[in-house]
Amino acid sequence: MFQFAHIGFLYGLIALPLLGVVFLIALQLKKRHLKSFGDTELVSGLTPEASSVRPWIKFILAETALMLVIIAMAGPQFGTKLKEVKREGVELVIALDVSNSMLSEDIAPNRLENAKRAISKLVDRLHNDKIALIVFAGDAFVQLPMTTDYAAAKMFLSTINPNLVSNQGTAIGEAIELGMKSFTPGDEKNKAMIIITDGENHEGNAVELASQANDAGIIIHTIGMGLSKGSPIPVYNNAGQKDFRTDAQGNVIISKLDEETLKKVAAAGGGDYIRANNTKMGLNALFDKLNSMDKAEMESKVYSEYEEQYQFFVGFALLILFVEFFILFKKNRWLSKMNLFKTNILEIK
Repeated sequence: MFQFAHIGFLYGLIALPLLGVVFLIALQLKKRHLKSFGDTELVSGLTPEASSVRPWIKFILAETALMLVIIAMAGPQFGTKLKEVKREGVELVIALDVSNSMLSEDIAPNRLENAKRAISKLVDRLHNDKIALIVFAGDAFVQLPMTTDYAAAKMFLSTINPNLVSNQGTAIGEAIELGMKSFTPGDEKNKAMIIITDGENHEGNAVELASQANDAGIIIHTIGMGLSKGSPIPVYNNAGQKDFRTDAQGNVIISKLDEETLKKVAAAGGGDYIRANNTKMGLNALFDKLNSMDKAEMESKVYSEYEEQYQFFVGFALLILFVEFFILFKKNRWLSKMNLFKTNILEIK
């Protein structure tokens, strides 16, 4: 495992390209200055030992040495000892509906984006807990397996959109069944699932599966997305013009929240049903319930001891500076006399 003890020093690396720009400007000014003395070839003839390559070599070596010094100042460290650390937390599966009806805009900016923002805020509040993401519409699949990598969770969350599931619908039952398989096997009462959906056009026996999950120690909460009056489902053409989805008869489809189903699922799962609106999502209340759950010990391996490795970078930097010191700006006279490619040509008369 590798890390930096003082990572802020790495911002000094920004100076390297800036110094490169200054060096190029200095070379251009030097050329202009030489031109002011007369013809460039004539001036070059007067200074035959001047090298045009060696300044570049010296600059590159100096830049490399500076880079190594900055890295050394940042305190590079390598982990040398693994240690098992026991942490207490809960396992949480969030099942997010990505069906087209979640694009309805009765909850600004739309149901899906509002849910994703709320989940992101929930992830920021997790500590020592594990999280998994499931997306579902007519089918369900795991977007992110159970993990404590919250950065990965937010990254995967940002990519979620209705195109992930081609089969439309709202298969809450499939999401519950897949969620039950996503938890770490065990009898601990530290497992919870949050289903975020508008509940419309649900498929499968969601209530029965929620009851089975609760019997297995999994608490299921549901969050209803949408308003009771409903909202049309927007669609956009290639030109970005907005329209609304219609049925076979050409009537605009109004997506309405199916609260009754979600209440039944939550009741069977031993959890709560919360209805989202434009001012709140309800995840804060659920977070308090998650904190009140019994915590289970979850072992994880971490590097407990780190050794400083800055001396290697400093050593290489000093070596490079030593070499750079002995490289002169002018050509080496002895080397310039050598011409390995020169041959004597005898003229035959």
